Amino acid sequence: MLPYIAEFLGTMMLILLGDGVCANVNLKKSGMAGGGTVQITFAWGFAVMVPAFIFGAASGAHFNPALTLGLALDGSFAWNMVPGYIACQVAGAFVGACLVYAMFKDHFDAEEDGAVSRGVFCTAPSIRNIPRNMLSEIVGTFVLVFAIKGVGNVANIPGGVSNILVWGIIVSVGMSLGGLTGYAINPARDWGPRLAHAVLPIKNKITSDFGYAFPVTLCGPIIGSVIAVMLFKYIPW
Repeated sequence: MLPYIAEFLGTMMLILLGDGVCANVNLKKSGMAGGGTVQITFAWGFAVMVPAFIFGAASGAHFNPALTLGLALDGSFAWNMVPGYIACQVAGAFVGACLVYAMFKDHFDAEEDGAVSRGVFCTAPSIRNIPRNMLSEIVGTFVLVFAIKGVGNVANIPGGVSNILVWGIIVSVGMSLGGLTGYAINPARDWGPRLAHAVLPIKNKITSDFGYAFPVTLCGPIIGSVIAVMLFKYIPW
């Protein structure tokens, strides 16, 4: 039971901090409005790193269905635990997004641009082109998962250092590729908050755009993860 609780709480914290910085920077009445994309990108790295330190020993700190599926596919994670992990990741992301809404409710009410409000919760492309948007998520997730697997190849790495390296991976992907789609690279990170956006009574709400999310932020990361673990597995290290 502990690994599932850890995945739920870890993903909830990830979204609380990650969507929280998006609200902090993008909602016009926030005291940190205008902080910019560098603040957002660094904060998302920390949003992954902090719960990884807390819950890594309990669950492996996946917090990402694409990573969970990839690790199961290459035999390093048990298939019978996959459904529970994914359910807890999406549920945790949903709750984290709801907490962000509760805290920033007055700021959401003051925001007239529905796209800005939706952007607090989930990702969107800077230029909508579904095949290229999907390619961006495939490549970004490939880098994430391949790099995480690669960190495991480092001999005698001190405890906890791998979590700091994951922070660097997230920030690197965001700095280099984030301007294309907002770099979901994690179906739970996008779908949990997107579901929250769909059901919450957000003022001036626009469509939650699941037609975009299915190919780009669900299928894209899963494909990228599968390619990463399969390539990593067959390289003669």
